[in-house]
Amino acid sequence: MSANAAEPAPQSTLPYPPIHKDKKFVVLSDWDGTITNRDSNDYMTDNLGFGPEKRRQGNLDILSGKTTFRDAFREMLESVSANGHTFEECKEVLKKNISLDVGFKDFHRYCKEHDIPIVIISSGMAPLIRAVLSNLIGDEAAKEIEIVSNEVDIHPDGKWEIKYRHPTSGFGHDKSQAILPYRDLPNPPTVFFFGDGVSDMSAARHADVLYVKQKEGGDNDLAAYCRRENIPHILFEDFGHALRSVSAIVEGKKTVQDALAEGRA
Repeated sequence: MSANAAEPAPQSTLPYPPIHKDKKFVVLSDWDGTITNRDSNDYMTDNLGFGPEKRRQGNLDILSGKTTFRDAFREMLESVSANGHTFEECKEVLKKNISLDVGFKDFHRYCKEHDIPIVIISSGMAPLIRAVLSNLIGDEAAKEIEIVSNEVDIHPDGKWEIKYRHPTSGFGHDKSQAILPYRDLPNPPTVFFFGDGVSDMSAARHADVLYVKQKEGGDNDLAAYCRRENIPHILFEDFGHALRSVSAIVEGKKTVQDALAEGRA
């Protein structure tokens, strides 16, 4: 399932926003469990779908290679829809129960002041992300953040299903495809990628600086994957900690290599 620049790129069923060609730094970040304190799809599955035990086993099966993220994630979401929960209901439930990482607003403010775009790269569904993001930071601030994710198909009977960006990829959304175009630019920016879980495995090898969120009592699947695959990364607890590391690189106080060598923000 490894995403490799030498392999043919999976065909995208959805458009991409233009890449940021003239920037020195770009932030690409996972949404669920990274910018938010809780994964919204896990929350839906645990509370409205087939429950936490089966969901957790699916993640372990992804890590071990027994199944693909695409198939396990579709099964999770199908369990929510099959239980009769409409997409609009799910949206309202998430707006009430999903909160923002404690340091993200300051991180967002710093990036805006230093002309660093933030792009959400998510395996979730754009309408849910947009609704929760607007609820957490306001419509105007939310409009400034681009979202590259999957979509949703809602059927006349109210049932709904995920529409994958890369349906032929085992990742469903191969996040490396949001990073690799920056490699081809004459003056590529430094790409920071932030993630936490199995949906970020496709991006892990391709960022200049990979930040991995580590949560006490959390699953921490991306950290486990990076350790197993010897992928250099920086652990962070929240975006307040991450900001100290990112700002040191942006302001020339540390090199990327120094930051990665420290291994923790």
